[in-house]
Amino acid sequence: MAAFLPTSPTSRIRPLNSTRSNPTRSGERAEARNASGPQAPAVHRAKVELRVLGTSVTLQEHIRKQAEHDLGIRLRFIVADGSDVQRDGVMRPDGYDLYDQWFHSIDCLWPARALQPIDVRRIARWNEINALPRTGSIGTGTSVNAGSVPAERLYVQADGSLGSTASESISMLPLTHNADSFVYLPDELPDTLLAAEESWAWLLAPELAGRVALQADAAIGAIDAALAVQASGLMSFANIGNLSIEEIDALIGTLIEFKRRGHFAGFWSSFADAAQLAIAQRVAIQSIWSPATVELERAGLRFKLACPKEGYRAWFGGMSISRLAHGRVLDAAYEYLNWWMDGWAGATMARQGYYIANPQRTRGFLSDGEWAYWYDGVPASAELPGPTRKHLVHVGQQRDGGSYTSRMSRIAVWNSVMDEHNYLVRRWTEFMRS
Repeated sequence: MAAFLPTSPTSRIRPLNSTRSNPTRSGERAEARNASGPQAPAVHRAKVELRVLGTSVTLQEHIRKQAEHDLGIRLRFIVADGSDVQRDGVMRPDGYDLYDQWFHSIDCLWPARALQPIDVRRIARWNEINALPRTGSIGTGTSVNAGSVPAERLYVQADGSLGSTASESISMLPLTHNADSFVYLPDELPDTLLAAEESWAWLLAPELAGRVALQADAAIGAIDAALAVQASGLMSFANIGNLSIEEIDALIGTLIEFKRRGHFAGFWSSFADAAQLAIAQRVAIQSIWSPATVELERAGLRFKLACPKEGYRAWFGGMSISRLAHGRVLDAAYEYLNWWMDGWAGATMARQGYYIANPQRTRGFLSDGEWAYWYDGVPASAELPGPTRKHLVHVGQQRDGGSYTSRMSRIAVWNSVMDEHNYLVRRWTEFMRS
Protein backbone atom coordinates (compact mmCIF):
# COMPACT_ATOMS: atom_id res chain seq x y z
CA MET A 1 0.00 0.00 0.00
CA ALA A 2 1.39 3.35 -0.98
CA ALA A 3 2.22 5.72 1.82
CA PHE A 4 0.16 8.83 2.47
CA LEU A 5 1.72 12.04 3.63
CA PRO A 6 -0.17 13.89 6.35
CA THR A 7 -1.40 17.36 5.57
CA SER A 8 0.86 19.95 7.18
CA PRO A 9 -0.79 22.11 9.85
CA THR A 10 0.99 25.08 8.30
CA SER A 11 -0.85 24.70 5.00
CA ARG A 12 -3.94 26.60 6.16
CA ILE A 13 -5.00 29.55 3.98
CA ARG A 14 -3.98 32.87 5.46
CA PRO A 15 -7.00 34.85 6.78
CA LEU A 16 -8.33 37.42 4.34
CA ASN A 17 -7.42 40.38 6.53
CA SER A 18 -3.84 39.35 7.15
CA THR A 19 -0.98 41.34 5.59
CA ARG A 20 2.72 41.53 6.21
CA SER A 21 3.63 44.62 8.22
CA ASN A 22 5.16 47.17 5.80
CA PRO A 23 3.86 50.74 6.35
CA THR A 24 5.67 52.16 3.35
CA ARG A 25 4.25 49.68 0.88
CA SER A 26 0.80 50.03 2.46
CA GLY A 27 0.91 53.79 2.00
CA GLU A 28 1.94 53.42 -1.64
CA ARG A 29 -1.02 51.07 -2.24
CA ALA A 30 -3.41 53.55 -0.59
CA GLU A 31 -2.14 56.42 -2.80
CA ALA A 32 -2.49 54.25 -5.87
CA ARG A 33 -6.10 53.43 -4.97
CA ASN A 34 -6.94 57.11 -4.42
CA ALA A 35 -5.39 58.10 -7.74
CA SER A 36 -7.28 55.50 -9.69
CA GLY A 37 -10.73 56.95 -9.03
CA PRO A 38 -13.85 55.09 -7.81
CA GLN A 39 -13.22 51.57 -6.56
CA ALA A 40 -15.09 48.42 -7.49
CA PRO A 41 -17.29 46.97 -4.73
CA ALA A 42 -15.56 44.57 -2.35
CA VAL A 43 -15.81 40.93 -3.36
CA HIS A 44 -16.98 38.63 -0.55
CA ARG A 45 -15.97 35.01 -0.82
CA ALA A 46 -18.87 32.58 -0.76
CA LYS A 47 -19.34 30.25 2.16
CA VAL A 48 -17.51 26.98 1.87
CA GLU A 49 -19.80 24.02 1.16
CA LEU A 50 -18.81 20.83 2.93
CA ARG A 51 -20.28 17.59 1.56
CA VAL A 52 -20.68 14.88 4.21
CA LEU A 53 -21.47 11.32 3.12
CA GLY A 54 -23.02 9.07 5.75
CA THR A 55 -26.10 7.47 7.28
CA SER A 56 -29.07 8.82 9.22
CA VAL A 57 -27.32 7.83 12.45
CA THR A 58 -25.45 11.15 12.53
CA LEU A 59 -26.57 13.08 9.43
CA GLN A 60 -29.62 14.67 11.00
CA GLU A 61 -31.21 18.00 10.19
CA HIS A 62 -30.96 19.56 13.65
CA ILE A 63 -27.23 18.73 13.72
CA ARG A 64 -26.69 20.26 10.28
CA LYS A 65 -28.44 23.49 11.28
CA GLN A 66 -26.50 23.84 14.54
CA ALA A 67 -23.14 23.22 12.87
CA GLU A 68 -23.88 25.72 10.09
CA HIS A 69 -24.85 28.30 12.69
CA ASP A 70 -21.75 27.72 14.81
CA LEU A 71 -19.20 27.43 12.00
CA GLY A 72 -20.54 29.78 9.34
CA ILE A 73 -20.19 27.16 6.60
CA ARG A 74 -22.68 25.40 4.36
CA LEU A 75 -23.20 21.68 4.99
CA ARG A 76 -24.68 19.24 2.50
CA PHE A 77 -25.56 15.90 4.03
CA ILE A 78 -25.59 12.99 1.58
CA VAL A 79 -27.64 10.32 3.38
CA ALA A 80 -27.81 6.69 2.28
CA ASP A 81 -27.94 3.25 3.86
CA GLY A 82 -24.75 1.65 5.18
CA SER A 83 -23.82 -0.47 2.19
CA ASP A 84 -24.41 2.36 -0.30
CA VAL A 85 -22.35 4.76 1.81
CA GLN A 86 -19.50 2.29 1.93
CA ARG A 87 -19.63 1.66 -1.84
CA ASP A 88 -19.73 5.37 -2.70
CA GLY A 89 -16.98 6.01 -0.17
CA VAL A 90 -14.72 3.58 -2.02
CA MET A 91 -15.66 4.45 -5.61
CA ARG A 92 -16.43 8.17 -5.50
CA PRO A 93 -14.04 10.14 -3.29
CA ASP A 94 -14.80 13.08 -5.58
CA GLY A 95 -18.44 12.98 -4.42
CA TYR A 96 -17.81 13.88 -0.77
CA ASP A 97 -15.40 15.81 1.44
CA LEU A 98 -16.04 13.97 4.70
CA TYR A 99 -16.94 10.32 5.13
CA ASP A 100 -19.11 9.78 8.23
CA GLN A 101 -19.58 6.11 9.02
CA TRP A 102 -18.01 3.22 10.94
CA PHE A 103 -14.47 2.10 11.66
CA HIS A 104 -14.96 -1.31 10.09
CA SER A 105 -15.61 0.33 6.70
CA ILE A 106 -12.06 1.71 6.84
CA ASP A 107 -10.98 -1.80 5.81
CA CYS A 108 -12.55 -1.06 2.41
CA LEU A 109 -11.79 2.65 1.96
CA TRP A 110 -8.17 2.76 3.05
CA PRO A 111 -6.83 0.15 0.59
CA ALA A 112 -8.84 1.92 -2.14
CA ARG A 113 -6.87 5.15 -1.47
CA ALA A 114 -10.14 7.04 -1.04
CA LEU A 115 -9.03 8.86 2.12
CA GLN A 116 -6.22 11.10 3.33
CA PRO A 117 -4.74 10.87 6.83
CA ILE A 118 -6.08 13.17 9.51
CA ASP A 119 -3.36 15.19 11.22
CA VAL A 120 -4.08 14.97 14.95
CA ARG A 121 -2.14 18.20 15.47
CA ARG A 122 -5.15 19.91 13.89
CA ILE A 123 -7.60 18.25 16.31
CA ALA A 124 -7.73 20.57 19.32
CA ARG A 125 -9.21 18.04 21.74
CA TRP A 126 -7.42 14.94 20.50
CA ASN A 127 -5.95 14.23 23.93
CA GLU A 128 -9.45 14.12 25.46
CA ILE A 129 -10.40 10.95 23.54
CA ASN A 130 -10.77 8.06 25.97
CA ALA A 131 -9.04 4.68 25.95
CA LEU A 132 -11.65 2.63 24.09
CA PRO A 133 -10.74 3.56 20.48
CA ARG A 134 -7.04 3.80 21.36
CA THR A 135 -6.64 0.45 23.15
CA GLY A 136 -9.83 -1.54 22.53
CA SER A 137 -10.90 -1.63 26.18
CA ILE A 138 -12.22 0.65 28.88
CA GLY A 139 -12.40 0.46 32.65
CA THR A 140 -11.70 -3.03 33.90
CA GLY A 141 -12.86 -4.67 30.68
CA THR A 142 -10.49 -6.85 28.70
CA SER A 143 -9.66 -6.04 25.11
CA VAL A 144 -11.86 -7.84 22.56
CA ASN A 145 -10.08 -9.07 19.45
CA ALA A 146 -13.11 -10.33 17.51
CA GLY A 147 -14.19 -8.17 14.57
CA SER A 148 -12.69 -4.95 13.23
CA VAL A 149 -11.23 -3.52 16.44
CA PRO A 150 -10.99 0.29 16.04
CA ALA A 151 -7.60 0.52 17.78
CA GLU A 152 -6.05 -1.83 15.22
CA ARG A 153 -6.91 0.46 12.30
CA LEU A 154 -6.69 3.88 13.94
CA TYR A 155 -3.12 5.11 13.37
CA VAL A 156 -1.36 5.58 10.02
CA GLN A 157 2.00 3.82 10.17
CA ALA A 158 5.24 4.94 8.52
CA ASP A 159 4.66 2.66 5.52
CA GLY A 160 1.10 3.95 4.97
CA SER A 161 -0.60 0.93 6.52
CA LEU A 162 -2.89 1.12 9.56
CA GLY A 163 -2.13 -0.19 13.03
CA SER A 164 -2.27 0.42 16.77
CA THR A 165 1.15 2.07 17.15
CA ALA A 166 0.53 5.75 17.91
CA SER A 167 1.47 8.35 15.32
CA GLU A 168 0.44 11.90 14.40
CA SER A 169 -1.87 10.69 11.62
CA ILE A 170 -5.10 8.70 11.90
CA SER A 171 -7.49 7.10 9.42
CA MET A 172 -10.71 8.23 11.10
CA LEU A 173 -11.52 10.54 13.99
CA PRO A 174 -13.27 8.37 16.64
CA LEU A 175 -16.61 9.90 17.65
CA THR A 176 -19.95 8.12 18.19
CA HIS A 177 -20.16 4.54 19.41
CA ASN A 178 -22.44 2.12 21.17
CA ALA A 179 -23.10 -1.46 22.21
CA ASP A 180 -25.95 -2.93 20.17
CA SER A 181 -28.15 -5.95 20.74
CA PHE A 182 -31.83 -6.58 20.09
CA VAL A 183 -35.13 -5.23 21.34
CA TYR A 184 -38.19 -7.21 22.30
CA LEU A 185 -41.78 -6.56 23.39
CA PRO A 186 -42.23 -8.31 26.77
CA ASP A 187 -45.99 -8.59 26.32
CA GLU A 188 -45.44 -10.63 23.14
CA LEU A 189 -42.88 -13.13 24.50
CA PRO A 190 -43.77 -16.41 26.21
CA ASP A 191 -43.08 -16.77 29.92
CA THR A 192 -40.50 -19.50 29.23
CA LEU A 193 -38.25 -16.95 27.54
CA LEU A 194 -38.94 -14.10 29.95
CA ALA A 195 -37.92 -16.31 32.85
CA ALA A 196 -34.54 -17.03 31.25
CA GLU A 197 -31.44 -14.85 30.92
CA GLU A 198 -31.50 -12.70 27.79
CA SER A 199 -29.64 -14.34 24.91
CA TRP A 200 -28.96 -13.82 21.22
CA ALA A 201 -30.55 -17.27 20.83
CA TRP A 202 -33.94 -15.61 21.26
CA LEU A 203 -33.71 -14.35 17.66
CA LEU A 204 -34.06 -17.97 16.53
CA ALA A 205 -36.46 -19.18 19.22
CA PRO A 206 -39.18 -21.32 17.57
CA GLU A 207 -41.79 -19.71 19.84
CA LEU A 208 -41.21 -16.41 17.98
CA ALA A 209 -41.36 -17.75 14.41
CA GLY A 210 -42.78 -15.17 12.05
CA ARG A 211 -42.18 -12.30 14.49
CA VAL A 212 -38.40 -11.76 14.03
CA ALA A 213 -36.51 -9.10 12.03
CA LEU A 214 -32.81 -8.68 11.25
CA GLN A 215 -30.57 -5.91 9.91
CA ALA A 216 -30.35 -6.11 6.11
CA ASP A 217 -26.70 -5.02 5.84
CA ALA A 218 -24.50 -8.09 5.32
CA ALA A 219 -21.57 -6.90 7.43
CA ILE A 220 -23.78 -6.25 10.49
CA GLY A 221 -26.74 -8.55 9.95
CA ALA A 222 -24.51 -11.58 9.46
CA ILE A 223 -22.78 -10.99 12.81
CA ASP A 224 -26.13 -10.70 14.61
CA ALA A 225 -27.23 -13.91 12.90
CA ALA A 226 -23.95 -15.66 13.77
CA LEU A 227 -24.33 -14.64 17.42
CA ALA A 228 -27.86 -16.09 17.39
CA VAL A 229 -26.84 -19.32 15.67
CA GLN A 230 -23.92 -19.86 18.02
CA ALA A 231 -25.95 -19.02 21.13
CA SER A 232 -28.60 -21.53 19.97
CA GLY A 233 -25.97 -24.27 19.82
CA LEU A 234 -26.45 -24.79 16.08
CA MET A 235 -22.87 -23.84 15.16
CA SER A 236 -19.62 -22.75 16.74
CA PHE A 237 -17.28 -20.24 15.06
CA ALA A 238 -13.51 -20.01 15.44
CA ASN A 239 -13.68 -16.19 15.17
CA ILE A 240 -17.19 -14.82 15.01
CA GLY A 241 -15.88 -11.54 13.61
CA ASN A 242 -14.03 -13.15 10.71
CA LEU A 243 -15.83 -16.20 9.32
CA SER A 244 -14.23 -18.62 6.90
CA ILE A 245 -15.85 -19.56 3.59
CA GLU A 246 -16.98 -22.86 5.10
CA GLU A 247 -18.48 -21.09 8.11
CA ILE A 248 -20.25 -18.56 5.88
CA ASP A 249 -21.75 -21.38 3.82
CA ALA A 250 -22.98 -23.19 6.92
CA LEU A 251 -24.38 -19.99 8.44
CA ILE A 252 -26.26 -18.97 5.30
CA GLY A 253 -27.56 -22.50 4.84
CA THR A 254 -28.99 -22.43 8.36
CA LEU A 255 -30.57 -19.00 7.85
CA ILE A 256 -32.17 -20.04 4.55
CA GLU A 257 -33.78 -23.00 6.30
CA PHE A 258 -35.25 -20.67 8.94
CA LYS A 259 -36.45 -18.22 6.31
CA ARG A 260 -38.18 -20.92 4.27
CA ARG A 261 -40.04 -21.95 7.42
CA GLY A 262 -41.33 -18.37 7.72
CA HIS A 263 -39.25 -17.45 10.75
CA PHE A 264 -38.34 -13.90 9.65
CA ALA A 265 -40.97 -11.19 9.32
CA GLY A 266 -38.68 -8.64 7.72
CA PHE A 267 -35.32 -6.99 7.29
CA TRP A 268 -34.47 -3.34 7.85
CA SER A 269 -31.88 -0.92 6.45
CA SER A 270 -32.50 2.21 8.55
CA PHE A 271 -33.51 2.81 12.14
CA ALA A 272 -36.80 4.28 10.87
CA ASP A 273 -37.56 0.99 9.11
CA ALA A 274 -36.66 -0.95 12.25
CA ALA A 275 -38.96 1.17 14.41
CA GLN A 276 -41.85 0.83 11.99
CA LEU A 277 -41.65 -2.97 12.06
CA ALA A 278 -42.33 -2.93 15.80
CA ILE A 279 -44.82 -0.05 15.76
CA ALA A 280 -46.84 -1.86 13.08
CA GLN A 281 -46.77 -4.96 15.34
CA ARG A 282 -45.13 -7.08 12.66
CA VAL A 283 -42.36 -8.23 14.98
CA ALA A 284 -41.95 -9.15 18.64
CA ILE A 285 -38.15 -9.19 18.58
CA GLN A 286 -35.47 -7.72 16.31
CA SER A 287 -31.92 -6.45 16.14
CA ILE A 288 -31.93 -2.70 16.70
CA TRP A 289 -30.07 0.61 16.57
CA SER A 290 -30.49 3.04 19.42
CA PRO A 291 -32.37 5.83 17.53
CA ALA A 292 -35.11 3.30 16.74
CA THR A 293 -35.78 2.96 20.46
CA VAL A 294 -36.45 6.72 20.54
CA GLU A 295 -39.20 6.15 17.97
CA LEU A 296 -40.60 3.25 20.00
CA GLU A 297 -40.75 5.53 23.05
CA ARG A 298 -42.62 8.13 21.02
CA ALA A 299 -45.11 5.50 19.91
CA GLY A 300 -45.73 4.45 23.52
CA LEU A 301 -44.57 0.85 23.05
CA ARG A 302 -43.48 -1.17 26.06
CA PHE A 303 -40.18 -2.71 25.06
CA LYS A 304 -36.86 -3.83 26.47
CA LEU A 305 -33.37 -3.51 25.01
CA ALA A 306 -31.60 -6.78 25.72
CA CYS A 307 -28.35 -7.20 27.62
CA PRO A 308 -27.41 -10.62 26.16
CA LYS A 309 -25.45 -12.97 28.36
CA GLU A 310 -23.06 -13.56 25.43
CA GLY A 311 -22.20 -9.85 25.20
CA TYR A 312 -22.95 -6.99 22.81
CA ARG A 313 -22.06 -6.36 19.19
CA ALA A 314 -20.20 -3.06 19.41
CA TRP A 315 -19.43 -0.42 16.82
CA PHE A 316 -17.40 2.76 16.62
CA GLY A 317 -18.23 5.57 14.23
CA GLY A 318 -16.26 8.58 13.16
CA MET A 319 -15.25 10.76 10.25
CA SER A 320 -12.56 10.56 7.61
CA ILE A 321 -11.45 13.06 4.98
CA SER A 322 -11.62 12.41 1.24
CA ARG A 323 -8.20 12.28 -0.39
CA LEU A 324 -9.39 15.02 -2.80
CA ALA A 325 -10.30 17.59 -0.12
CA HIS A 326 -7.91 20.55 -0.15
CA GLY A 327 -7.66 24.30 0.42
CA ARG A 328 -10.63 26.01 2.06
CA VAL A 329 -12.67 22.81 1.95
CA LEU A 330 -9.97 20.92 3.85
CA ASP A 331 -9.84 23.70 6.45
CA ALA A 332 -13.63 23.53 6.79
CA ALA A 333 -13.41 19.77 7.21
CA TYR A 334 -11.06 20.17 10.16
CA GLU A 335 -13.33 22.84 11.65
CA TYR A 336 -16.27 20.43 11.45
CA LEU A 337 -14.27 17.59 12.99
CA ASN A 338 -13.29 19.85 15.88
CA TRP A 339 -16.88 21.06 16.28
CA TRP A 340 -17.99 17.47 16.87
CA MET A 341 -15.66 17.27 19.86
CA ASP A 342 -16.73 20.56 21.45
CA GLY A 343 -19.58 19.05 23.48
CA TRP A 344 -22.88 19.99 21.84
CA ALA A 345 -22.84 17.16 19.30
CA GLY A 346 -21.92 14.62 21.96
CA ALA A 347 -24.89 15.75 24.04
CA THR A 348 -27.41 15.37 21.22
CA MET A 349 -25.94 11.93 20.47
CA ALA A 350 -26.37 10.97 24.14
CA ARG A 351 -30.05 11.89 23.98
CA GLN A 352 -30.58 9.18 21.39
CA GLY A 353 -28.52 6.59 23.24
CA TYR A 354 -25.08 7.01 21.65
CA TYR A 355 -21.77 7.72 23.34
CA ILE A 356 -19.02 10.12 22.25
CA ALA A 357 -15.26 9.52 22.32
CA ASN A 358 -14.55 12.45 24.69
CA PRO A 359 -17.50 12.14 27.10
CA GLN A 360 -16.19 14.46 29.80
CA ARG A 361 -16.41 17.40 27.38
CA THR A 362 -20.03 16.47 26.67
CA ARG A 363 -20.88 16.36 30.36
CA GLY A 364 -21.00 20.16 30.48
CA PHE A 365 -23.76 20.14 27.83
CA LEU A 366 -25.99 17.68 29.72
CA SER A 367 -27.91 18.23 32.91
CA ASP A 368 -26.82 16.23 35.97
CA GLY A 369 -29.91 14.07 35.51
CA GLU A 370 -29.13 13.40 31.84
CA TRP A 371 -25.52 12.43 32.58
CA ALA A 372 -26.64 10.14 35.40
CA TYR A 373 -29.16 8.40 33.14
CA TRP A 374 -27.23 8.08 29.87
CA TYR A 375 -23.67 7.57 31.16
CA ASP A 376 -23.99 6.36 34.77
CA GLY A 377 -26.98 4.11 34.11
CA VAL A 378 -29.03 5.23 37.12
CA PRO A 379 -32.83 5.71 37.08
CA ALA A 380 -34.03 9.06 35.77
CA SER A 381 -34.75 11.50 38.58
CA ALA A 382 -36.88 13.69 36.29
CA GLU A 383 -38.32 13.61 32.80
CA LEU A 384 -35.47 13.92 30.31
CA PRO A 385 -35.50 15.32 26.75
CA GLY A 386 -34.69 13.56 23.52
CA PRO A 387 -32.55 15.05 20.75
CA THR A 388 -35.42 17.11 19.30
CA ARG A 389 -38.27 16.87 21.82
CA LYS A 390 -38.87 17.92 25.40
CA HIS A 391 -39.89 14.58 26.88
CA LEU A 392 -38.36 11.20 26.07
CA VAL A 393 -37.28 9.47 29.29
CA HIS A 394 -39.82 9.09 32.11
CA VAL A 395 -39.13 9.47 35.82
CA GLY A 396 -37.77 6.22 37.24
CA GLN A 397 -36.84 4.78 33.86
CA GLN A 398 -33.40 3.13 33.73
CA ARG A 399 -31.16 2.52 30.75
CA ASP A 400 -30.99 -1.18 29.88
CA GLY A 401 -27.49 -2.56 30.46
CA GLY A 402 -26.40 0.02 33.03
CA SER A 403 -23.51 2.47 32.85
CA TYR A 404 -21.22 3.36 29.97
CA THR A 405 -18.34 1.40 31.47
CA SER A 406 -20.54 -1.61 32.19
CA ARG A 407 -22.04 -1.74 28.70
CA MET A 408 -18.82 -1.09 26.77
CA SER A 409 -16.94 -3.64 28.89
CA ARG A 410 -19.24 -6.45 27.72
CA ILE A 411 -18.37 -6.58 24.03
CA ALA A 412 -18.59 -9.97 22.31
CA VAL A 413 -17.55 -8.72 18.87
CA TRP A 414 -16.95 -5.48 16.99
CA ASN A 415 -18.67 -4.76 13.69
CA SER A 416 -16.45 -6.19 11.01
CA VAL A 417 -15.42 -6.32 7.39
CA MET A 418 -14.30 -9.93 7.17
CA ASP A 419 -11.46 -11.30 5.06
CA GLU A 420 -14.15 -13.02 2.98
CA HIS A 421 -16.40 -9.97 2.92
CA ASN A 422 -17.21 -10.14 -0.80
CA TYR A 423 -18.14 -13.79 -0.52
CA LEU A 424 -20.26 -13.05 2.55
CA VAL A 425 -22.13 -10.31 0.67
CA ARG A 426 -22.89 -12.67 -2.22
CA ARG A 427 -24.15 -15.41 0.08
CA TRP A 428 -26.09 -12.94 2.25
CA THR A 429 -27.80 -11.65 -0.91
CA GLU A 430 -28.80 -15.23 -1.73
CA PHE A 431 -30.30 -15.54 1.76
CA MET A 432 -32.21 -12.27 1.39
CA ARG A 433 -33.62 -13.39 -1.97
CA SER A 434 -34.43 -16.96 -0.95
